Amino acid sequence: MAHPLYTLVLLLLMPWALLHLLWRSRRQPEYLRHWGERFGRFPPRPDGPLIWIHAVSVGETRAAQPLVAALRERHPGHRVLFTHMTPTGRQTSTDLYGDAVTRVYLPYDTPWAVRRFLTHYRPAIGLIMETELWPNLIAACRQCRLPLLLVNARLSQRSATRYAKVPRLTRRALADLAAIAAQGEDDAARLRELGARKVEVLGNVKFDVSPPPAQLELGRRFRARIGNRKVLLCASTREGEEALILDAWQRMGDPAVLLAIVPRHPQRFAEVAALVAARGLPMQRRADDAAVAADTQVWLGDSMGEMFAYYAAADAAFIGGSLLDYGSQNLIEPCAVGVPVLIGPSTYNFADAARAAQAQHAAVAIASAEELLDEALALLNDPRRRAAKSKSAAEFAARHRGATARTLSLLERHLG
Repeated sequence: MAHPLYTLVLLLLMPWALLHLLWRSRRQPEYLRHWGERFGRFPPRPDGPLIWIHAVSVGETRAAQPLVAALRERHPGHRVLFTHMTPTGRQTSTDLYGDAVTRVYLPYDTPWAVRRFLTHYRPAIGLIMETELWPNLIAACRQCRLPLLLVNARLSQRSATRYAKVPRLTRRALADLAAIAAQGEDDAARLRELGARKVEVLGNVKFDVSPPPAQLELGRRFRARIGNRKVLLCASTREGEEALILDAWQRMGDPAVLLAIVPRHPQRFAEVAALVAARGLPMQRRADDAAVAADTQVWLGDSMGEMFAYYAAADAAFIGGSLLDYGSQNLIEPCAVGVPVLIGPSTYNFADAARAAQAQHAAVAIASAEELLDEALALLNDPRRRAAKSKSAAEFAARHRGATARTLSLLERHLG
């Protein structure tokens, strides 16, 4: 047992973890499935060598797309094994990769469960997307000489402060990693301050995610259903943000503009629909798969795996999770489609990208829902300015590509 006190605390929290799964299953019944995997019981191992990628949820799974494509091209004899922590992450893996990869839940970080995982699957190398440190898992990888890399690593100041509260545990976990590929210099500096040794700044692989042609075609079909109205998309919104935006829309909305809202989590679709209904705003759902009526003010994006299509159908996009203190969702995807971006004050999950996007005129900073609508409607009513912002967004996304090739080179130095 590499970390006895940590393991003891983990065991004491295990009843809470089970209750948490049951609680989450009220909205997402998928939380009741595959419980055995969370405790170290897995389906049969596929044949051949495995490259293991841990992507906790949706964002990390989508970010891994260019890396998975590069691995399958360069190492066709290896199969990719995905591990997740959430049903939405697992479903995203299914939507993106189908049967081309193997997927399971990562077991809870008890020594015996992670040993079973490593013994059962025997991966040739392990990659943790972004930042998720599981001390017993990392220690077990070191003990069995499995190279485990932290790739596309990001660490906000808030997260760094939390990790600093357990300095010995964090320092040892970071030191036991074979390598760390940080997104930016700030991320690298915080990781080194916490005890990381082998850190390289390789950029953000999310810049290398290309909009799938099928999604762009779906976006064109969305536009055909919407007609000639301009579309303000509020993408990946989080709890509390929709109410602020809808209240501002009631006071300031333009009937010539369609407000599209796509909540971040599918279990909140019904909740957001109720918020719209409570304000008496005419609404349609994407799930209805119908033309958008001229008097519809709000179009609810109640589907998963279609975010690029929503961006392709939009004239401007607000990035959810940035109006309230959630740290922002991914602003790179709309830029890749050439959509002007509006982003709120909370950007710690994409701090470097948000700063760069604003500096390169690809994003407009807003501080409130009222300012969001002021800026958005001004942009939508100024074709020349909107075209300039669209061009800047596309150029910003193109300028920062290349992290996947650098990450692949680092991985291959350890793959042996």
